[in-house]
Amino acid sequence: MLYLGEHDIESAVSYQDVMAAIEHAFKIYHGGLYDMPPRMHVNNQENTLLYMPCFTDSMFGTKMLTLFPGNAARHQPVIEGLMLLNDAETGKSLALLNGARLTAIRTGAVGGVAVRHTSPVTAKSAGLIGAGVQGFYQLLFAAKARELEHILIFDTNRQRSITLVESLSLKLPQVRIDAADTVEDLLAASEIVITATSSQQPVLPNCKELLLGRHFVGIGSYKPEMREFPEALYQLLEQVIVDTEHGLHESGDLITPLEQGWIREEQVRTFGDLLVTGDTPKEGETTLFKSVGMALFDLAVGELIYHKALEKGIGQRIDY
Repeated sequence: MLYLGEHDIESAVSYQDVMAAIEHAFKIYHGGLYDMPPRMHVNNQENTLLYMPCFTDSMFGTKMLTLFPGNAARHQPVIEGLMLLNDAETGKSLALLNGARLTAIRTGAVGGVAVRHTSPVTAKSAGLIGAGVQGFYQLLFAAKARELEHILIFDTNRQRSITLVESLSLKLPQVRIDAADTVEDLLAASEIVITATSSQQPVLPNCKELLLGRHFVGIGSYKPEMREFPEALYQLLEQVIVDTEHGLHESGDLITPLEQGWIREEQVRTFGDLLVTGDTPKEGETTLFKSVGMALFDLAVGELIYHKALEKGIGQRIDY
């Protein structure tokens, strides 16, 4: 079996490779060519264990993750885990991947693909709320989807914003990157707005004027009690684009607006439908893409990484 650590994963694939794999996963999802049991959540106080299996014709895999929000204060990773890949015909274990790095990359690519298809080609500016590990990858992939010239970052902990500005500047030297003083400043200067927090209250102001005409990508809010977006945003939307229908029952950013009547269920469409039909948002339309993630993303990107690693001779062979 092949073991692929975080550096192996980074070396095996390019950002464009991973976004192509995510687009392929969306098409598989739209066509129903997979078997993806509901992911299992085990909650222990604020901590969560996720168990995420998925099957396709070529391979199956299982990702196991732990999410410990309190680790941020301990200066330890919030997300840890592993991804096991198996041969679809024999069940043979093929590879074991670092689950945290796989999650970061595939989720960043989901956001990048959303930016590519729901924001104008001419977009030059992006803002990020939530300066964690996921925010780093969201902006990296956004910069591969659009030719960004300016990025603003806001976090309630300003030092986290400054740290992310410094680390991201090394990866994107051609882009001006600043820490925003307020969310309002960030909105005023950003065409694309990415939220990547675990907040239980909206992180954006409930003000239509500040939200109008912008393109939102919601990556946080993976539990019913979590929300990142205010009522005013939903009143501006013609449609809400989601990665998967089960998000309607998992994310507070979908559950609450539907329960309160801010949006109707018929306004919700999957990204796979948008991708297959080519029915992209109209010019000037305020857009929202909400992701909760799914095991099919992990399998598609994990399979890509595995094959690229074999081609490049990357990774460590282990007996089990």
